[in-house]
Amino acid sequence: MSNFNGQVVLITGAASGIGRATALRMAKVGANLALSDINPASLDETRQQCESVSKKSTQQHMASRVDVQSTESINDFVQSVVSRYGTIHHVFNCAGINPTKLEIEQITDAYWHKLMDTNVKSIMTMTRACVPHMSRGASFVNVSSMCGIYPTALFSVYCATKFAVIGFSKCMALELGARGIRVNVVAPGSIDTPTNASVLAGGDRLQQMAEGVGLKRAGTAEEVADVVAFLFSDESRYVNGSVVQIDGGLGLPG
Repeated sequence: MSNFNGQVVLITGAASGIGRATALRMAKVGANLALSDINPASLDETRQQCESVSKKSTQQHMASRVDVQSTESINDFVQSVVSRYGTIHHVFNCAGINPTKLEIEQITDAYWHKLMDTNVKSIMTMTRACVPHMSRGASFVNVSSMCGIYPTALFSVYCATKFAVIGFSKCMALELGARGIRVNVVAPGSIDTPTNASVLAGGDRLQQMAEGVGLKRAGTAEEVADVVAFLFSDESRYVNGSVVQIDGGLGLPG
């Protein structure tokens, strides 16, 4: 794996799940972390864990409460990151809201705007804010979902946001590629995180989910973090505009 010593990695949604696992993964390989989430208590736990696994005394980590639905909050955060570190090397747009099963008649304007602002607009806003402070060799990894590839009944708004993440990211891969800035997407399937619906349901629902996966189990947040780290690394320097499915073989026959 490439050396990330001294590189600045910005992560949204870092308080738990995939965001926290990725923060820990990058701390172990020497990155300086700029962590954000709307939950400050859990976010500070992530920062402390990252400090405990950091390999070098020169590593620096910062953590800030950020509401990714707010342009002002994102802009203020990015400015604070640049003021501290002077630059940004990699961005992991991980913040998002998981779906609620709703029929079309049940969807409110408020629900639509909340998911769109959190899952899609936040990525555009963060990208717009960070790009002026990034240079050749930098990269973005944005989180979509298998719901951004396969339509799912009752998850129409969530699917719309995750399809949009892929479309936006591919456009940015073209637009920013000329500057040497790469943009890629991870599309996790069933991952064992605190907000995964199957994990929360447990029992038969969890087993049913596992049976639909080629590997017959849920993935872990750490397995997603490993892919993100690869997409940030020099080993993936010609990977741009890709959507990496991390799903254990979803829908493949056993």
